[in-house]
Order: sequence, then structure tokens, then C-alpha cells
Amino acid sequence: MSWRLTQIWRHPIKGIGAERLDHVGLKVDRPLPMDRAWAVLEEGGEAGEGWRPCRNFIRGAKGPSLMAITARVEGDTIHLAHPDRPDIAIEPGTEGAAGALLAWLRPIYPEDRRPAAALVRAPDMGMSDAPFASVSILNEASLRALSQKIGQPLDPRRFRGNLWLDGLAPWEEFDLVGKRLRIGDAEFDIVEPIGRCRATEANPETGRRDAATLAALEDGWGHTEFGVYAMVRKGGRVATGDAAALT
Repeated sequence: MSWRLTQIWRHPIKGIGAERLDHVGLKVDRPLPMDRAWAVLEEGGEAGEGWRPCRNFIRGAKGPSLMAITARVEGDTIHLAHPDRPDIAIEPGTEGAAGALLAWLRPIYPEDRRPAAALVRAPDMGMSDAPFASVSILNEASLRALSQKIGQPLDPRRFRGNLWLDGLAPWEEFDLVGKRLRIGDAEFDIVEPIGRCRATEANPETGRRDAATLAALEDGWGHTEFGVYAMVRKGGRVATGDAAALT
């Protein structure tokens, strides 16, 4: 058994922008630093404090063009880019940042969807789709299997995962549920599979739906799950190339 960490990603604003990292420091019971640290509430969404379900926010399942946004964090500033929009840099929580972001998003979000209404800060647990401080772990072999099933290479950004492993068999990540995994200096409890939505159908280069990922998963393997949610149980540094193994 030889497993390796091949990719690290974070998503500073839920559903909006992906940033690739070479390494990251993790803390117990926390997501990746600046992963889903902010979210854009849609009009009519729950405006309370703390974690809220994904139905309250704008995201790629509702507006596939969002999937083409890339992000880069520099201090307190988030830089965003999209093929159909000028680059923008915002410092969330400061005056004017929310208004600038919402105006920037308007032309690339469907008019028949409830519009973006506010930029909200996530709690310490982050604002992933899971109601706990999650880190998502995905399997390169499963991505290759799904790509083969669909007949085209699938960009890993479709799945908005945090940590990608190679060396496992396809779908072997589901066998890790209930077990403890070590990657680099950190350790994780693997909690549950991740159910997927239509965001994965959109190409992160174009923001257009071009792959029936959910139908392919159902037809090929009888489910629409991809990757697993984990929780950090021992903090530490992880970097691409690190070995991964059960403890």
C-alpha cells in the first residue's frame, strides 16, 4: 500500500473560486484555513449566525458559471478571476467589499435564480455542505474511473475537494469511513461519503455544463457519491507528495 497526497485545494468563498496550495497547516476540529470562510447568501436565505445548509447560498449547482472562478488569498485579500469578468480583489468584512463582490457576480449568475444578497462570515467550523468542521478527501483513481465512464477527462475542480490522494483503488475511499488516516503530520477521522450535486456537471474552464456526472455515477456504480468527509483529529502540516496511511 503506497498512498500519496497529490493535490491540495481550498475555496475561500463557498461556491466561488478555487485555489491550489502546495502545503497547509491544519488544526484539530477546523477546516483548512480560509476554506469556506465566507459565503454569499441568496435573497431569502437564512440570515442567522453559525452554520447553515447549502440551500441558503449561491453556488455552482444553481449557477454553473460560478465554477469557472479561481481564487487567490493574499493576507486578508481574496483575488478572484473569471473568463468573462475582469479580475477583482476584495477584503471581506470591510466597507464596500460585499457590494463590489455582488455586483461582480451579477452578470454570471442566472437571472431566474434568487439573487445574491449578502456576503456572510462562516463560523470557525467553516461553511461546507457538512454540518461539522470538515476536510474533504478525494481519490484520483475514482476520478479516472468516472472520466473513463463519461468518455472525457474530468477536471478535479468540479468536485471542490480539499485533499486528493493517489494509490488507492477506485472507490476505495469509501472503505476508509470509520477509520483514522494519517497524511503528513496530520491525522483524520473519516466520517462519511460526500453526496454530489449538479455543480460537478460544470466545466471549471468554461463554467458550462458539459458532463453528466451524476447520471454516470448512478449508472456505473449505483450512487451519486464522490469523496469522503473527514475531521482533523491531530493537527500538523501536510504537503503535496506526503505519504498517507491508516493509523
